[in-house]
Amino acid sequence: MNRSILLCITSIILLLTTTQLFGQSSNDDYKIVGYVAGWHDWSTDMIDAQKLTHINYAFADIQDGKVSSYLENDDYNYQMLDSLKAENPDLKILVSVGGWSRSTYFSDAALTEESRELFAESAVEYMKKFNLDGVDLDWEYPGLSGAGNVYRSVDKQNFTLMLKVLREHLDRQTELDRREENPYLLTIATGASKNYLEHTEMHKAHQYLDFINIMTYDFHTGGSPIAGHHSNLYPSQSIHFTGPSADQSVQWHIDAGIPSGKLVLGVPFYGRAWSDVRTENNGLYQWTGGDERGSAGFDRLRDEMINKNGFTRYWDDEAQAPYLWNPETKTIYVYDDEQSLRIKTDYIKARGLGGAMFWEYSSNLGEELLNTLYNGLNN
Repeated sequence: MNRSILLCITSIILLLTTTQLFGQSSNDDYKIVGYVAGWHDWSTDMIDAQKLTHINYAFADIQDGKVSSYLENDDYNYQMLDSLKAENPDLKILVSVGGWSRSTYFSDAALTEESRELFAESAVEYMKKFNLDGVDLDWEYPGLSGAGNVYRSVDKQNFTLMLKVLREHLDRQTELDRREENPYLLTIATGASKNYLEHTEMHKAHQYLDFINIMTYDFHTGGSPIAGHHSNLYPSQSIHFTGPSADQSVQWHIDAGIPSGKLVLGVPFYGRAWSDVRTENNGLYQWTGGDERGSAGFDRLRDEMINKNGFTRYWDDEAQAPYLWNPETKTIYVYDDEQSLRIKTDYIKARGLGGAMFWEYSSNLGEELLNTLYNGLNN
């Protein structure tokens, strides 16, 4: 064999072996999935379609076991989103069913063979009505109460069966519409906790899904008595070593049997805040005594708080995450910014993940964060 050919073959084998060992992705077609909330006022010039691969429209409801709209401006919003394909013909637009406040009747819809069929038929009908490219299920959460939802122990098995039936209906519609080159999609948003994975069968369910968006944010929320990072990539071991992290959640998902390439890392375009926080360590991972706990989109953080109005930006090198601290008001904000997202795009590539998802587009109309994701995943 020619020496140059032999060296070329050896190099390819080494590259493939390295990819298998370290999980690094050889696929440059990373997903950038943006959630667009229907309750905001939208126009086409507000959304940079060329930097997105998928838009998940939030949300559709479940009524009488069927997927249904509940916002008055849904019709306009779907038409507006569809028109974005003139700028990016490859853009996929999905309806996201559920969410925190609209997951009430998922358990009922998944309960029986008949109810699952009804749900799947209505989902495809809804998708076709608005000329969409697929369905995203955001059940928060199977087997758990979430925001006071109906839930059952059998949700664990029924969720898998619901996805199976919906996959069958979507594949059938793909054939009917002759979309084999552009099949209808089925995705879900998953909780970032181990508890979520213990209440689902992801080792079975993932076979019915095109990809999975992990909600790797809200690790600390308004209900948390401790002011901690809400989207940190790694734990702050010297301060709060038992706390959750995006990296830990990704590993839990992989351990649950999901291929890494199907996992899409969720990032927030908003920050979370606490007031009357203990001053040690500039408020980070300290107890809070105030009732004021809120959130702010990145646009507001940039315009009003990042190194402004008494706030100073700090960087947690262990967590690879920024935070803002105001010693006068004892207020802290935790969030993601360009620096932390550049690190996360490197992480996505190193772990062989499928891309990034973010909530929610209107929180950063200045697009600094979207630009960071796009440049990081495409360079």
